Amino acid sequence: MITKLSQIVEEACKRGRRRLAVAYGQDSHTLSAVYDAYTEGLVEPTIYGDKAVIEEVCRKEGIDASHFKIVDEPNDVNCVRLAVAAVVAGDADVLMKGLVSTDKYMRGILNKDAGLFPPKGVLSHVSIFEIPTLSKLLCVSDVAVIPAPDFKQKTVLIGYLLQTAKLLGISKPKIACIAPSEQVLPSVPSSTEAAILAKMGDRGQLGNAIIDGPLSLDVALYKEVAEHKKVQGSSVAGNPDCLLFPNIESANVFFKAATHFGGAELAAMVMGTKVPCVLTSRGDSRKSKMYSIALACLAAR
Repeated sequence: MITKLSQIVEEACKRGRRRLAVAYGQDSHTLSAVYDAYTEGLVEPTIYGDKAVIEEVCRKEGIDASHFKIVDEPNDVNCVRLAVAAVVAGDADVLMKGLVSTDKYMRGILNKDAGLFPPKGVLSHVSIFEIPTLSKLLCVSDVAVIPAPDFKQKTVLIGYLLQTAKLLGISKPKIACIAPSEQVLPSVPSSTEAAILAKMGDRGQLGNAIIDGPLSLDVALYKEVAEHKKVQGSSVAGNPDCLLFPNIESANVFFKAATHFGGAELAAMVMGTKVPCVLTSRGDSRKSKMYSIALACLAAR
């Protein structure tokens, strides 16, 4: 089982270099992460962007631009279109966002004519956190894409968590459905939906997983808190592999708190598309961006 983000890099490297298409990759953070991924043996990168700008940034950062295939295109929207077309055509295995804004990147992915996002699909985001105080990695959804997942979408998100956990070598992950408390309260939709998801999990309706909820975040993560609060009969409390948050506000706050206060590093990717798509925050570290590329390479077929 993979318990460190560095092991994701090692496992992805064993599968050989993947072809990476980077949309508007002309900022130092993106180019540095892509260069790290190249030197690790993860990718063969194609960068879509203004060639003169890319070469100048590489010069300033001490990056050998000769390792990149550069497609000269100064317009950010066109860069997204070209990069998406490359992965759809099978000329690239993984898509990555560069300096282009997230809304333009996502519009390119969701463009029905482009063919990257299947009809009636569910686009979501899964992050894998390495938190210093935890002994294993933690898969989390959804911190970046779906503002308020409805019940049906939550069942799909659980499927994405299952797929991601499988990449880490976890055949039957423990999934905690997060809510404000452990009580099932009709006035708190996250608690009632979590309880239904847990029962569906008991009956095997959501795949090979152990699902419990509602669980507050502290009960989900720490066994001593679960014992103190007298939470009984839970195989998940205190030892989860995955966290399903009820909405983007709670998940994104967890993400920011874990990285900025908790010293966590992470890997993340967009799921629901025909190929893995790297979507990182401008505030993510260079290392986290490289880990995200590695995760997408590991997930690529």
